[in-house]
Amino acid sequence: MMDLDNPVLRLCQDGMRAEAEGRPGEARALFLEAWERRGDDYEGCVAAHYMARVQEDPREFLRWNREALRHADAVGDERVAAFYPSLHVGVAMACERLDDPDGARAAFARAAVHVGALPAGEYGDQLRTAVADGQRRLG
Repeated sequence: MMDLDNPVLRLCQDGMRAEAEGRPGEARALFLEAWERRGDDYEGCVAAHYMARVQEDPREFLRWNREALRHADAVGDERVAAFYPSLHVGVAMACERLDDPDGARAAFARAAVHVGALPAGEYGDQLRTAVADGQRRLG
């Protein structure tokens, strides 16, 4: 659950709402503002994670996922544990789109290491399925 007393996380929450309501430009602006206002690696991880979501160019999608991973690694505690599967799946998907099956395979393998941190429920199930499907697809 996001700490909505944190202004950066509140911007991300507002961006997710805008995205769900079909306002992608507003969502992107809110995520960018969150990125620009980040004050530590945790906020950087969260903001970069959401910036990755709104990228159409696979190179930018890859860059933002790697940025989020860099910040998550710097945090290094349980606050970011559940981000790792999603971030590694994002890297894998970008690698696939950029015709880098070896990079995708490696990223799916890294995601698989972290799936135990995913919550029960639909979100966790979707990511577990994405990891399994990606590993099966890429052999």
